[in-house]
Amino acid sequence: MNPIVFPKHANSLVKKYLSQKVCTVLEHQKTDSGFTLAKAINSGLKNPDSAIGIYAGDAQSYKTFSLIFDPVISEYHKGVETLKHESDLTEIELPCLDPENKYIQSTRIRVARNLKGFCFPCYMKLFERRKLEKKILSTLSSLTGNLKGSYYSLELDDKEKLNPLKTKNLGFQKGDRFQDAAGINSDFPKYRGVYLSFDEQLMVWINEEDHLRIISLEKSSDISSVYKRLCQTVTALNQSLDFAWDSTYGNLTSCPTNIGTAMRAGVHIQLEKLEKNKDILFKLIKAYNLQIRGTCGEKTKIQNAVFDISNYQRFGVSESEILLNLHAGLVAIIKAEQNL
Repeated sequence: MNPIVFPKHANSLVKKYLSQKVCTVLEHQKTDSGFTLAKAINSGLKNPDSAIGIYAGDAQSYKTFSLIFDPVISEYHKGVETLKHESDLTEIELPCLDPENKYIQSTRIRVARNLKGFCFPCYMKLFERRKLEKKILSTLSSLTGNLKGSYYSLELDDKEKLNPLKTKNLGFQKGDRFQDAAGINSDFPKYRGVYLSFDEQLMVWINEEDHLRIISLEKSSDISSVYKRLCQTVTALNQSLDFAWDSTYGNLTSCPTNIGTAMRAGVHIQLEKLEKNKDILFKLIKAYNLQIRGTCGEKTKIQNAVFDISNYQRFGVSESEILLNLHAGLVAIIKAEQNL
């Protein structure tokens, strides 16, 4: 392995913790699938502005390269005293936040999942993507009731004139340069696609950054309803799909920022007054450990005072704790908006 040299102006966590001593220990290590340290950190090396700079190529990566993954995880997931995760993906009842939809335009809760026995997307061969897609589709086809739907292949979507992924912008795009350097975009868009329920309140992305992105969404503020649908879907899929799980790290994901619950729960909320008083909004965001993203997602701008507000913590906290905290934070934010 050639000497690892990060650009001088790089400030990623992997650069911070990959000392020469750690590198010497890990540089010749490989997982059973052949994934190496060099492959894990390639995105961080090629993108000096990476915040994290490391991806997992398979479930074993977190143990094999724990000397670098563990400190990165500990710093990113602030407040975690010990690396241990417990899950409680069960339905929970919460009061509707905004029954008249004056502020909250939509609610979305998603979880990432990877399957045991397969490399993660950044290290998958084309035949493995095909095999994985086939396995997942077999399970999705058995969903019933309001979870029942159709699958749309990204590879074929241009040939389908009424494809909702195109007409309603429900699909996913080729990954950014960080994902590209990690290998996640390999062979795009082959064996990638989106399962969409007939009522369009459930989506399952296949072979994006993780094997599965299970997304429950509604144009309402009813967090409990959205979460109930998510729980039902994950439970149904888990009957025949074996998800990659570890007692230390929880759900194993390609990016270490998503381990644990691998869940992002959030809303699109219009805050015309708080947009002009961002100091108040930012204090509430910090107090409830939430985060703000642009109207159209990460690395986008706020448009028409519509904020994407979601949980920051995913590891070392349970799913129910995430929802309770998000709900309490949104109650406080709406109250602040009303009082201005």
